Amino acid sequence: MNDQANSVDQRFETAAPATLSRWNRQDTTWMLGLFGTAIGAGTLFLPINAGIGGFWPLLILALLAFPMTFYAHRGLTRFVLSGREGADITEVVEEHFGLSAGALITLLYFLAIFPILLIYSVALTNTVGSFMANQLHIEPPPRALLSLVLILGLLAVVRCGEQVIVKAMSLMVYPFIVALLFLAVFLIPHWNGGILTTISDVPAPSAFLHTLWLAIPVMVFSFNHSPIISAFAVDQKRRYGQHAEQRSSQILSRAHLLMVAMVLFFVFSCVLTLSPAQLAEAKEQNLSILSYLANHFSNPTIAFAAPLIAFVAIAKSFLGHYIGASEGLKGLILKGRRRPGAKALDRMTAAFMLVICWVVATLNPSILKMIEAFGGPVIASILFLMPMYAIRKVPAMARYRGQASNVFVTLVGLVAISALVFSLATTR
Repeated sequence: MNDQANSVDQRFETAAPATLSRWNRQDTTWMLGLFGTAIGAGTLFLPINAGIGGFWPLLILALLAFPMTFYAHRGLTRFVLSGREGADITEVVEEHFGLSAGALITLLYFLAIFPILLIYSVALTNTVGSFMANQLHIEPPPRALLSLVLILGLLAVVRCGEQVIVKAMSLMVYPFIVALLFLAVFLIPHWNGGILTTISDVPAPSAFLHTLWLAIPVMVFSFNHSPIISAFAVDQKRRYGQHAEQRSSQILSRAHLLMVAMVLFFVFSCVLTLSPAQLAEAKEQNLSILSYLANHFSNPTIAFAAPLIAFVAIAKSFLGHYIGASEGLKGLILKGRRRPGAKALDRMTAAFMLVICWVVATLNPSILKMIEAFGGPVIASILFLMPMYAIRKVPAMARYRGQASNVFVTLVGLVAISALVFSLATTR
Protein backbone atom coordinates (compact mmCIF):
# COMPACT_ATOMS: atom_id res chain seq x y z
CA MET A 1 0.00 0.00 0.00
CA ASN A 2 2.79 2.40 0.92
CA ASP A 3 4.63 1.52 -2.30
CA GLN A 4 1.50 2.37 -4.27
CA ALA A 5 1.12 5.67 -2.43
CA ASN A 6 4.77 6.50 -3.03
CA SER A 7 4.48 5.71 -6.73
CA VAL A 8 1.42 7.95 -6.95
CA ASP A 9 3.34 10.75 -5.22
CA GLN A 10 6.30 10.27 -7.57
CA ARG A 11 4.08 10.46 -10.65
CA PHE A 12 2.38 13.50 -9.17
CA GLU A 13 5.67 15.27 -8.46
CA THR A 14 6.85 14.52 -11.98
CA ALA A 15 3.68 16.04 -13.44
CA ALA A 16 3.74 19.07 -11.13
CA PRO A 17 4.89 22.39 -12.65
CA ALA A 18 8.56 23.24 -12.18
CA THR A 19 7.75 26.85 -11.27
CA LEU A 20 4.71 28.49 -9.78
CA SER A 21 2.40 29.74 -12.50
CA ARG A 22 0.77 33.15 -12.56
CA TRP A 23 -2.48 33.82 -10.70
CA ASN A 24 -5.36 32.39 -12.74
CA ARG A 25 -9.15 32.19 -12.84
CA GLN A 26 -9.25 29.00 -10.76
CA ASP A 27 -7.30 30.74 -7.99
CA THR A 28 -9.86 33.55 -8.01
CA THR A 29 -12.68 31.00 -7.90
CA TRP A 30 -11.16 29.38 -4.80
CA MET A 31 -10.53 32.77 -3.17
CA LEU A 32 -14.19 33.66 -3.59
CA GLY A 33 -15.24 30.16 -2.54
CA LEU A 34 -13.34 30.55 0.74
CA PHE A 35 -14.89 33.99 1.22
CA GLY A 36 -18.33 32.59 0.48
CA THR A 37 -18.00 29.76 2.98
CA ALA A 38 -16.92 32.09 5.78
CA ILE A 39 -19.43 34.89 5.24
CA GLY A 40 -22.77 33.54 6.36
CA ALA A 41 -24.85 33.28 9.50
CA GLY A 42 -21.89 33.89 11.80
CA THR A 43 -21.07 37.18 10.08
CA LEU A 44 -24.70 38.27 10.03
CA PHE A 45 -24.92 37.72 13.79
CA LEU A 46 -21.49 39.19 14.57
CA PRO A 47 -22.67 42.85 14.82
CA ILE A 48 -25.24 41.77 17.39
CA ASN A 49 -22.85 40.08 19.80
CA ALA A 50 -19.98 42.48 19.11
CA GLY A 51 -22.15 45.56 19.58
CA ILE A 52 -23.63 44.32 22.83
CA GLY A 53 -20.11 43.91 24.23
CA GLY A 54 -19.26 47.60 23.78
CA PHE A 55 -16.73 49.62 21.78
CA TRP A 56 -13.40 48.57 23.27
CA PRO A 57 -13.81 44.79 23.00
CA LEU A 58 -14.98 45.26 19.40
CA LEU A 59 -11.89 47.33 18.59
CA ILE A 60 -9.54 44.65 19.94
CA LEU A 61 -11.42 41.93 18.06
CA ALA A 62 -11.13 43.97 14.86
CA LEU A 63 -7.35 44.15 15.26
CA LEU A 64 -7.13 40.40 15.90
CA ALA A 65 -9.43 39.38 13.04
CA PHE A 66 -6.90 38.96 10.21
CA PRO A 67 -4.02 37.25 12.05
CA MET A 68 -6.43 35.01 13.96
CA THR A 69 -8.18 33.94 10.75
CA PHE A 70 -5.24 33.68 8.36
CA TYR A 71 -2.72 31.85 10.55
CA ALA A 72 -5.28 29.30 11.75
CA HIS A 73 -6.58 28.39 8.30
CA ARG A 74 -3.07 28.37 6.84
CA GLY A 75 -2.07 25.87 9.54
CA LEU A 76 -4.99 23.59 8.71
CA THR A 77 -4.20 23.84 4.99
CA ARG A 78 -0.56 22.94 5.63
CA PHE A 79 -1.72 19.96 7.66
CA VAL A 80 -3.82 18.57 4.79
CA LEU A 81 -1.02 19.29 2.30
CA SER A 82 1.41 17.26 4.45
CA GLY A 83 -0.42 14.04 3.58
CA ARG A 84 -0.18 11.92 0.47
CA GLU A 85 -1.57 13.27 -2.79
CA GLY A 86 -5.37 13.13 -2.96
CA ALA A 87 -5.84 12.51 0.79
CA ASP A 88 -8.52 14.57 2.54
CA ILE A 89 -8.27 15.71 6.16
CA THR A 90 -9.68 12.51 7.68
CA GLU A 91 -7.18 10.40 5.71
CA VAL A 92 -4.27 12.69 6.60
CA VAL A 93 -5.09 12.36 10.31
CA GLU A 94 -5.12 8.59 9.97
CA GLU A 95 -1.85 8.72 8.02
CA HIS A 96 -0.06 10.78 10.69
CA PHE A 97 -1.67 9.60 13.94
CA GLY A 98 -2.95 6.07 13.25
CA LEU A 99 -6.35 4.38 12.88
CA SER A 100 -7.74 5.13 16.35
CA ALA A 101 -6.78 8.80 16.27
CA GLY A 102 -8.06 9.01 12.72
CA ALA A 103 -11.47 7.71 13.77
CA LEU A 104 -11.60 10.15 16.72
CA ILE A 105 -10.58 13.20 14.68
CA THR A 106 -13.00 12.23 11.91
CA LEU A 107 -15.79 12.19 14.51
CA LEU A 108 -14.69 15.55 15.91
CA TYR A 109 -14.40 16.99 12.42
CA PHE A 110 -17.97 15.98 11.69
CA LEU A 111 -19.18 17.34 15.06
CA ALA A 112 -17.40 20.63 14.34
CA ILE A 113 -19.14 21.20 11.02
CA PHE A 114 -22.52 19.49 11.09
CA PRO A 115 -24.00 21.75 13.81
CA ILE A 116 -23.18 24.73 11.58
CA LEU A 117 -25.46 23.27 8.91
CA LEU A 118 -28.16 23.16 11.56
CA ILE A 119 -27.49 26.81 12.39
CA TYR A 120 -27.79 27.77 8.73
CA SER A 121 -31.00 25.76 8.40
CA VAL A 122 -32.57 27.72 11.27
CA ALA A 123 -31.23 31.07 10.01
CA LEU A 124 -32.45 30.46 6.46
CA THR A 125 -35.95 29.52 7.60
CA ASN A 126 -36.16 32.55 9.91
CA THR A 127 -34.91 34.90 7.19
CA VAL A 128 -37.38 33.73 4.54
CA GLY A 129 -40.27 33.59 7.02
CA SER A 130 -39.54 37.12 8.25
CA PHE A 131 -39.25 38.39 4.66
CA MET A 132 -42.60 36.93 3.69
CA ALA A 133 -44.36 38.29 6.77
CA ASN A 134 -42.78 41.75 7.04
CA GLN A 135 -41.87 42.72 3.46
CA LEU A 136 -44.23 40.73 1.25
CA HIS A 137 -47.05 40.91 3.82
CA ILE A 138 -48.15 37.36 3.21
CA GLU A 139 -48.64 34.58 5.68
CA PRO A 140 -45.64 32.22 5.46
CA PRO A 141 -46.43 28.52 5.16
CA PRO A 142 -46.12 26.29 8.22
CA ARG A 143 -42.55 26.31 9.47
CA ALA A 144 -42.10 22.58 8.87
CA LEU A 145 -43.08 22.95 5.21
CA LEU A 146 -41.04 26.12 4.64
CA SER A 147 -37.85 24.63 6.10
CA LEU A 148 -38.30 21.41 4.12
CA VAL A 149 -38.64 23.26 0.79
CA LEU A 150 -35.59 25.47 1.49
CA ILE A 151 -33.32 22.60 2.53
CA LEU A 152 -34.42 20.43 -0.40
CA GLY A 153 -33.58 23.30 -2.75
CA LEU A 154 -30.04 23.58 -1.37
CA LEU A 155 -29.52 19.82 -1.45
CA ALA A 156 -30.53 19.85 -5.13
CA VAL A 157 -27.51 22.09 -5.78
CA VAL A 158 -25.33 19.79 -3.67
CA ARG A 159 -26.24 16.83 -5.87
CA CYS A 160 -24.50 18.54 -8.80
CA GLY A 161 -21.07 17.89 -7.27
CA GLU A 162 -18.25 19.68 -5.45
CA GLN A 163 -16.95 21.71 -8.40
CA VAL A 164 -20.45 22.98 -9.17
CA ILE A 165 -20.87 23.98 -5.52
CA VAL A 166 -17.61 25.95 -5.50
CA LYS A 167 -18.46 27.67 -8.79
CA ALA A 168 -21.98 28.47 -7.61
CA MET A 169 -20.61 29.95 -4.38
CA SER A 170 -18.01 32.03 -6.21
CA LEU A 171 -20.69 33.40 -8.55
CA MET A 172 -22.93 34.24 -5.60
CA VAL A 173 -20.08 36.12 -3.93
CA TYR A 174 -19.92 38.87 -6.55
CA PRO A 175 -23.44 40.24 -6.02
CA PHE A 176 -23.10 39.59 -2.30
CA ILE A 177 -19.95 41.73 -1.99
CA VAL A 178 -21.64 44.54 -3.93
CA ALA A 179 -24.82 44.25 -1.87
CA LEU A 180 -23.00 44.11 1.48
CA LEU A 181 -20.89 47.12 0.50
CA PHE A 182 -24.02 48.95 -0.67
CA LEU A 183 -25.80 48.23 2.59
CA ALA A 184 -22.85 49.37 4.72
CA VAL A 185 -22.63 52.62 2.71
CA PHE A 186 -26.40 53.06 2.80
CA LEU A 187 -26.30 53.03 6.61
CA ILE A 188 -23.74 55.87 6.80
CA PRO A 189 -26.37 58.68 6.79
CA HIS A 190 -28.15 56.81 9.59
CA TRP A 191 -25.11 56.65 11.86
CA ASN A 192 -26.19 58.11 15.18
CA GLY A 193 -23.26 57.19 17.35
CA GLY A 194 -24.55 53.76 18.29
CA ILE A 195 -21.70 51.93 19.96
CA LEU A 196 -19.71 55.17 20.34
CA THR A 197 -22.01 56.03 23.24
CA THR A 198 -20.10 53.35 25.19
CA ILE A 199 -16.64 54.69 24.31
CA SER A 200 -16.40 56.59 27.58
CA ASP A 201 -17.48 53.54 29.56
CA VAL A 202 -14.02 52.06 29.90
CA PRO A 203 -14.55 48.78 31.75
CA ALA A 204 -12.36 47.57 34.56
CA PRO A 205 -9.51 45.34 33.31
CA SER A 206 -11.13 42.19 34.67
CA ALA A 207 -14.51 43.03 33.12
CA PHE A 208 -12.86 44.00 29.82
CA LEU A 209 -10.89 40.77 29.60
CA HIS A 210 -13.98 38.77 30.54
CA THR A 211 -16.03 40.40 27.75
CA LEU A 212 -13.23 39.92 25.23
CA TRP A 213 -12.71 36.34 26.37
CA LEU A 214 -16.35 35.42 25.75
CA ALA A 215 -16.49 37.30 22.41
CA ILE A 216 -13.56 35.49 20.77
CA PRO A 217 -15.53 32.27 20.05
CA VAL A 218 -18.15 34.23 18.09
CA MET A 219 -15.37 35.93 16.11
CA VAL A 220 -13.77 32.52 15.43
CA PHE A 221 -17.07 31.19 14.11
CA SER A 222 -17.82 34.32 12.07
CA PHE A 223 -14.67 33.97 9.94
CA ASN A 224 -14.49 30.19 9.95
CA HIS A 225 -14.26 28.36 6.63
CA SER A 226 -12.47 25.23 7.82
CA PRO A 227 -15.08 22.88 6.27
CA ILE A 228 -13.88 23.69 2.76
CA ILE A 229 -10.15 23.77 3.60
CA SER A 230 -9.69 20.04 3.06
CA ALA A 231 -11.14 20.13 -0.48
CA PHE A 232 -9.19 23.34 -1.13
CA ALA A 233 -5.85 21.82 -0.07
CA VAL A 234 -6.42 18.62 -2.05
CA ASP A 235 -7.13 20.65 -5.19
CA GLN A 236 -4.10 22.90 -4.66
CA LYS A 237 -1.81 19.90 -4.29
CA ARG A 238 -3.24 18.34 -7.44
CA ARG A 239 -2.73 21.56 -9.41
CA TYR A 240 0.55 22.89 -8.04
CA GLY A 241 2.41 19.95 -6.48
CA GLN A 242 5.46 21.16 -4.53
CA HIS A 243 4.26 24.77 -4.96
CA ALA A 244 0.86 24.05 -3.38
CA GLU A 245 1.74 25.57 0.00
CA GLN A 246 2.96 28.81 -1.56
CA ARG A 247 -0.08 29.26 -3.82
CA SER A 248 -2.57 28.21 -1.16
CA SER A 249 -1.07 30.78 1.24
CA GLN A 250 -1.48 33.46 -1.43
CA ILE A 251 -5.12 32.52 -1.99
CA LEU A 252 -5.81 32.39 1.75
CA SER A 253 -4.20 35.77 2.43
CA ARG A 254 -6.20 37.49 -0.31
CA ALA A 255 -9.44 35.80 0.74
CA HIS A 256 -8.90 36.81 4.37
CA LEU A 257 -8.01 40.40 3.53
CA LEU A 258 -11.20 40.62 1.50
CA MET A 259 -13.43 39.09 4.14
CA VAL A 260 -11.94 41.01 7.08
CA ALA A 261 -12.16 44.36 5.29
CA MET A 262 -15.71 43.76 4.11
CA VAL A 263 -17.00 42.28 7.35
CA LEU A 264 -15.48 44.88 9.66
CA PHE A 265 -16.78 47.76 7.52
CA PHE A 266 -20.23 46.17 7.62
CA VAL A 267 -20.05 45.46 11.37
CA PHE A 268 -18.98 48.99 12.28
CA SER A 269 -21.63 50.48 9.99
CA CYS A 270 -24.30 48.41 11.76
CA VAL A 271 -23.16 49.16 15.31
CA LEU A 272 -22.91 52.88 14.53
CA THR A 273 -26.52 52.80 13.34
CA LEU A 274 -28.20 50.72 16.04
CA SER A 275 -28.03 51.21 19.79
CA PRO A 276 -26.93 48.41 22.13
CA ALA A 277 -30.58 48.09 23.23
CA GLN A 278 -31.69 47.53 19.63
CA LEU A 279 -28.95 44.95 19.11
CA ALA A 280 -30.17 43.17 22.25
CA GLU A 281 -33.69 43.20 20.76
CA ALA A 282 -32.38 41.59 17.55
CA LYS A 283 -30.74 38.87 19.63
CA GLU A 284 -33.99 38.28 21.50
CA GLN A 285 -35.92 37.93 18.21
CA ASN A 286 -33.37 35.34 16.93
CA LEU A 287 -32.94 37.31 13.68
CA SER A 288 -29.83 38.17 11.70
CA ILE A 289 -28.77 41.81 11.66
CA LEU A 290 -30.00 42.13 8.07
CA SER A 291 -33.51 40.93 8.88
CA TYR A 292 -33.63 43.28 11.87
CA LEU A 293 -32.48 46.23 9.72
CA ALA A 294 -35.16 45.39 7.15
CA ASN A 295 -37.84 45.62 9.84
CA HIS A 296 -36.24 48.70 11.43
CA PHE A 297 -36.20 50.98 8.35
CA SER A 298 -39.25 52.15 6.43
CA ASN A 299 -37.16 52.53 3.25
CA PRO A 300 -38.53 49.97 0.73
CA THR A 301 -35.11 49.41 -0.85
CA ILE A 302 -33.43 48.35 2.38
CA ALA A 303 -36.55 46.45 3.45
CA PHE A 304 -36.30 44.18 0.40
CA ALA A 305 -32.54 44.15 -0.12
CA ALA A 306 -31.45 43.17 3.40
CA PRO A 307 -33.34 39.84 3.67
CA LEU A 308 -32.27 38.88 0.13
CA ILE A 309 -28.63 39.54 0.99
CA ALA A 310 -29.04 37.44 4.14
CA PHE A 311 -30.60 34.64 2.09
CA VAL A 312 -27.69 34.57 -0.38
CA ALA A 313 -25.10 34.70 2.42
CA ILE A 314 -26.65 31.86 4.38
CA ALA A 315 -27.38 29.71 1.32
CA LYS A 316 -23.84 29.83 -0.03
CA SER A 317 -22.34 29.14 3.38
CA PHE A 318 -24.66 26.15 3.76
CA LEU A 319 -23.28 24.77 0.48
CA GLY A 320 -19.67 25.27 1.56
CA HIS A 321 -20.19 23.65 4.95
CA TYR A 322 -22.05 20.74 3.40
CA ILE A 323 -18.82 19.72 1.64
CA GLY A 324 -17.02 19.37 4.97
CA ALA A 325 -19.94 17.80 6.84
CA SER A 326 -20.52 15.16 4.17
CA GLU A 327 -16.78 14.48 4.05
CA GLY A 328 -16.76 13.82 7.79
CA LEU A 329 -19.92 11.69 7.77
CA LYS A 330 -18.69 9.58 4.86
CA GLY A 331 -15.39 9.10 6.66
CA LEU A 332 -17.23 7.82 9.75
CA ILE A 333 -19.35 5.42 7.69
CA LEU A 334 -16.35 4.08 5.77
CA LYS A 335 -14.52 3.38 9.02
CA GLY A 336 -17.32 1.01 10.04
CA ARG A 337 -17.63 -2.65 9.17
CA ARG A 338 -20.11 -2.16 6.35
CA ARG A 339 -18.82 -0.07 3.48
CA PRO A 340 -21.53 0.94 1.01
CA GLY A 341 -20.83 1.89 -2.59
CA ALA A 342 -20.28 5.48 -3.64
CA LYS A 343 -23.85 6.11 -4.80
CA ALA A 344 -25.40 4.47 -1.75
CA LEU A 345 -23.05 6.48 0.48
CA ASP A 346 -24.10 9.74 -1.18
CA ARG A 347 -27.80 8.87 -0.75
CA MET A 348 -27.35 7.92 2.91
CA THR A 349 -25.44 11.15 3.61
CA ALA A 350 -28.00 13.36 1.87
CA ALA A 351 -30.94 11.66 3.62
CA PHE A 352 -29.33 12.05 7.05
CA MET A 353 -28.52 15.72 6.43
CA LEU A 354 -32.03 16.44 5.16
CA VAL A 355 -33.87 14.87 8.09
CA ILE A 356 -31.77 16.38 10.89
CA CYS A 357 -31.54 19.86 9.31
CA TRP A 358 -35.29 19.86 8.71
CA VAL A 359 -36.15 18.84 12.28
CA VAL A 360 -33.84 21.44 13.86
CA ALA A 361 -35.02 24.21 11.49
CA THR A 362 -38.61 23.40 12.43
CA LEU A 363 -37.86 23.50 16.18
CA ASN A 364 -36.09 26.91 15.83
CA PRO A 365 -33.57 26.89 18.71
CA SER A 366 -31.54 30.01 19.54
CA ILE A 367 -28.89 30.47 16.84
CA LEU A 368 -26.35 32.29 19.01
CA LYS A 369 -26.66 29.67 21.73
CA MET A 370 -26.09 26.97 19.12
CA ILE A 371 -22.97 28.77 17.95
CA GLU A 372 -21.65 28.97 21.50
CA ALA A 373 -22.59 25.44 22.54
CA PHE A 374 -21.84 23.34 19.46
CA GLY A 375 -19.72 25.15 16.90
CA GLY A 376 -16.98 26.79 18.90
CA PRO A 377 -15.20 24.17 21.04
CA VAL A 378 -14.69 21.54 18.37
CA ILE A 379 -13.98 24.08 15.61
CA ALA A 380 -11.27 25.61 17.80
CA SER A 381 -9.79 22.16 18.48
CA ILE A 382 -9.67 21.16 14.80
CA LEU A 383 -8.76 24.55 13.36
CA PHE A 384 -6.35 25.93 15.96
CA LEU A 385 -4.91 23.12 18.07
CA MET A 386 -4.64 20.01 15.87
CA PRO A 387 -2.39 21.60 13.18
CA MET A 388 -0.15 23.12 15.87
CA TYR A 389 0.16 19.73 17.58
CA ALA A 390 1.00 18.17 14.21
CA ILE A 391 3.74 20.75 13.61
CA ARG A 392 5.45 19.59 16.81
CA LYS A 393 4.93 15.87 16.30
CA VAL A 394 4.76 15.07 12.57
CA PRO A 395 8.08 14.96 10.64
CA ALA A 396 6.38 16.10 7.42
CA MET A 397 5.50 19.41 9.15
CA ALA A 398 8.80 19.94 10.98
CA ARG A 399 9.80 22.82 8.68
CA TYR A 400 7.03 24.97 10.18
CA ARG A 401 8.36 24.72 13.75
CA GLY A 402 9.66 27.72 15.66
CA GLN A 403 7.31 30.33 14.15
CA ALA A 404 5.75 32.96 16.42
CA SER A 405 2.41 32.50 14.64
CA ASN A 406 2.25 28.96 16.05
CA VAL A 407 2.19 30.32 19.60
CA PHE A 408 -0.45 32.90 18.68
CA VAL A 409 -2.74 30.31 17.05
CA THR A 410 -2.37 27.95 20.02
CA LEU A 411 -3.23 30.69 22.51
CA VAL A 412 -6.31 31.79 20.55
CA GLY A 413 -7.49 28.19 20.36
CA LEU A 414 -7.10 27.66 24.10
CA VAL A 415 -8.85 30.95 24.85
CA ALA A 416 -11.77 30.06 22.57
CA ILE A 417 -12.21 26.60 24.10
CA SER A 418 -11.93 27.83 27.70
CA ALA A 419 -14.45 30.63 27.05
CA LEU A 420 -16.98 28.23 25.58
CA VAL A 421 -16.57 25.71 28.39
CA PHE A 422 -17.07 28.52 30.90
CA SER A 423 -20.13 29.81 29.04
CA LEU A 424 -21.72 26.37 28.96
CA ALA A 425 -20.95 25.73 32.62
CA THR A 426 -22.48 29.02 33.80
CA THR A 427 -25.69 28.63 31.78
CA ARG A 428 -26.61 25.29 33.28
